[in-house]
Amino acid sequence: MIVKKISLAVTALFSLSMFSQQTAEVSREIKPEVKLSYLDSVKSTFKKDDLAAKVDSLWMNELVSLDIYDDLTKDIQTINKDVTVDEELPTELLKQRLAAMNAKSPFEIEYNQGLENIIKSFLKNRKKSFSRLMALSEYYFPIFEETFAKEKVPLEIKYLAVVESALNPKAVSKMGATGLWQFMYGTGKQYSLKIDSYIDERSDPLKATAACSDYLTRMFNVFNDWELVLASYNSGPGNVTKAIRRSGGKTGYWDIRNYLPKETQGYVPAFYATMYLFEYHKEHGINPERAVVKNFETDTVAIKNQMSFKQIADLLDMPQSQLQLLNPSYKLNVVPAYQGEQNFLRLPKDKIATFVSNEDKIYAYVKHESEFKTIPSRLAMKIAPKGKPVRDTQSLEVSKDKEIQFYKVQKGDNLGAIADKYNVNISDLKKWNNLKSNAIALGKSLKIKSDVDTSAKVVKEPKVLPAVEKNTEEAVASAEDNDKVSIQTVEYVVLAGDNLGSIAKKFGTTIADLKELNDLSSNNIGLGKTLVVSKIVTEIHEPVSTAIASNSVDSFKKKAPSAKSVGEDYYVKKGDSLYSISKKYPGVTISDIKKWNGIKDEDIKPGMKLKING
Repeated sequence: MIVKKISLAVTALFSLSMFSQQTAEVSREIKPEVKLSYLDSVKSTFKKDDLAAKVDSLWMNELVSLDIYDDLTKDIQTINKDVTVDEELPTELLKQRLAAMNAKSPFEIEYNQGLENIIKSFLKNRKKSFSRLMALSEYYFPIFEETFAKEKVPLEIKYLAVVESALNPKAVSKMGATGLWQFMYGTGKQYSLKIDSYIDERSDPLKATAACSDYLTRMFNVFNDWELVLASYNSGPGNVTKAIRRSGGKTGYWDIRNYLPKETQGYVPAFYATMYLFEYHKEHGINPERAVVKNFETDTVAIKNQMSFKQIADLLDMPQSQLQLLNPSYKLNVVPAYQGEQNFLRLPKDKIATFVSNEDKIYAYVKHESEFKTIPSRLAMKIAPKGKPVRDTQSLEVSKDKEIQFYKVQKGDNLGAIADKYNVNISDLKKWNNLKSNAIALGKSLKIKSDVDTSAKVVKEPKVLPAVEKNTEEAVASAEDNDKVSIQTVEYVVLAGDNLGSIAKKFGTTIADLKELNDLSSNNIGLGKTLVVSKIVTEIHEPVSTAIASNSVDSFKKKAPSAKSVGEDYYVKKGDSLYSISKKYPGVTISDIKKWNGIKDEDIKPGMKLKING
């Protein structure tokens, strides 16, 4: 009996040691040593700040969404002030509220049937829009009020930005008026707003508001009536002067309104209707949506060297959309560096702390990144072969199908966050799922086509040109350097509903660049036409050994990436998906990874080893 027990104990001990050994082997297999990229090595040394200011993604999308702007602009232009609207609001009660507003305002707010009809129209059709606008106002109104208070401009003028742009700094009218205050190009220049290839200060909330305040003060010195100032802001002082003459010399807005342009006739009433809804939103059951970040929770830092939003977003772990929200005046998502001038970047205060504490490392990383940009993209277009590139059927890779995934909407989700997660556009999500608005139901399955458009074709073996010395046009024609330059051409076939603007947005370029690349003299493009959407120039160096030592940028050089990294193994990390992994390897698709690893579905787990181009 004792011998039997001893045998069982020895067997159990042996099994336990074998199990421990197998567990250790499995542990070693699923937890390999992962080499850090230069970006990760820089970020790992950052001094962290404990502040947790975070911008809600839905609110960020509202700030850059143009749907409210389009709706309000259409309303102001088309509302018939003479048509009675069926909406519960007693006339006597409205008169009392307008009188209360008039008592504490320098404007002459008087009841009339046209104003009542516009207020009721907004209440009936735009309640949800005003709920969203009130959330935006928490960010922008303090900026406006501070400027207007300094210049002795009535604070109620802040509501003018709602009427003009629906509080969207990226709003552009059909006539080209831009920004929160809708300045035309000439007016912006007249009031010293910088407008160049990188910057448009008409979209800068601080500088554009200062210019608006200056304009309004000058117009008040001319008309001495704030209602006429508003009318002149919309139609120009010349039209107001003509209306005064045609009315026989009358100077009250309501006396000359019928002599003003049609749009201006509804402009001042729309301003008053907006003021009314902001003042009495609680009485009408309009609940403002939540604004997570307010202007006082942000700060600015002077930028010493040119850097892109992508570089900043990667370094500070924040979405590019947040940078676009806080810095709308930078047109190309790049903060430029001008000699003798300073440009500033606005960030949440916790990110400011991280930036300032690690400036040297941040600029070192940006310098490292810039070393692989051989020449500006416009210069690359000029040296690239004219006309369409010769296509070799063996050198073209055309994806046959888009990868379709399904995502189940969870609590707290919104279209903006989901689009950000899968690197797609909100408009595409809505189109793929036949959504009429941004509202999505909890538990709904959304179809996501995560691969690139099937009609985009990439030349995998680009033509090799003579070497180009960095950043010097004179060196373009020189072939003395041992390095070489490769040009990758990306093409796109025009589909139904496409236009140059939508194509430029899809590929992150501009209409001007598309026209230059394709020698277009107008914005008209035919269905089925093949457009060159970009030409990417990459400098190919001779192989060098690479090393990273104590965050030094000069301690290593980076070889230009090939189309696919041959024979490389990738270990799945937490949060990875086949889509995010494919994006790490230029030219690699989800289908490739599945084929190389015998994967039938997209179920991958942390620690799993994947062969890349196995």
